[in-house]
Amino acid sequence: MKRKLIGEIIKRVEKDGFRILDMKFTRLTRLKAAEFYAIHRGKDFFRPLIDFITEGPVLALLLARENGQKRLRALVGATNPKLAKKGTIRADFGTSTQRNVVHAANPAENPQREIEFFFPRKSKDHIGGQKHRR
Repeated sequence: MKRKLIGEIIKRVEKDGFRILDMKFTRLTRLKAAEFYAIHRGKDFFRPLIDFITEGPVLALLLARENGQKRLRALVGATNPKLAKKGTIRADFGTSTQRNVVHAANPAENPQREIEFFFPRKSKDHIGGQKHRR
């Protein structure tokens, strides 16, 4: 948010074939941030991660695309921007492991939980990156 990269990041996400199903501006309290990153509690980067995400508002996106989880991880790049592949969002804009510009749900860490965290009313209709039709 501080570096005014939202438009560029959304442009890259859409150019890569993702559909934006929903978006939400929010500001996380330290308690909500700790809940969101609970899987990392006790790790040395937990507190700096909480500090960073609570500095200002965040924009959460609910995205869909064929093979969405895998493709999004490739688009954003490795957590450490210095190790991220050239041309990925984190390689181009990240400044450190904690300040890597974007968060992308890790498929091994229950992305559905993250969808429910930000988009509780959408979670029942959204599984594995695809919105179900009724």
